[in-house]
Amino acid sequence: MTDVIFYFDFGSPNAYLAHRIIPEIERRGAAHFVYTPILLGGLFKITGNASPMVAFAGVPAKLAYERRQTQRFIAQHRIGDFAANPHFPVNTLQIMRGAVAAQRLGVFTAYVEAVYRAMWAQGLEMDDPVVIRDVLETADLPAGRLIDLMADAAVKAELTANTEAAAANGAFGSPSFLVAGQLFFGKDRLREVEEEAALAQS
Repeated sequence: MTDVIFYFDFGSPNAYLAHRIIPEIERRGAAHFVYTPILLGGLFKITGNASPMVAFAGVPAKLAYERRQTQRFIAQHRIGDFAANPHFPVNTLQIMRGAVAAQRLGVFTAYVEAVYRAMWAQGLEMDDPVVIRDVLETADLPAGRLIDLMADAAVKAELTANTEAAAANGAFGSPSFLVAGQLFFGKDRLREVEEEAALAQS
């Protein structure tokens, strides 16, 4: 099984959709995804990139096409609980720092599931500190410790380092996947990610 670095930010709906089908890929045995929190806004700043909503604001046909492609992906993979977040775009700085904190506290998997569900199934305002605390408490996560660690200098530095490393490896957005030094961008590249992971084993 080949480790695949998955650079993710909770603010990307496409990263969420990739997250939903990653378990299916892992069950087939070629790839193991290593979730690596980054700050998408920081990555955009480093690389000069922008979100599709900004970059293609003057190209409505492209934005419409991207929406259709998303619906096709959802239908193809039978993802039944995705909902556009009415608060989008959400400032994800705190919850991404929280992801690093969750790694340190050994509750990363549960944290990722809870925050992703809150963002892209429940449509919650995940840059509101009150909402964040409520989501974490509802998921039986150590909300107080996680929130305290979001302000920890070492946690902040690790998120920054992850983001800089993603840029150094060629990433410019999320979801991005690094397989044996090869970068793949977008949920629609997951088949290629799996194929590359299988090749890396041979």
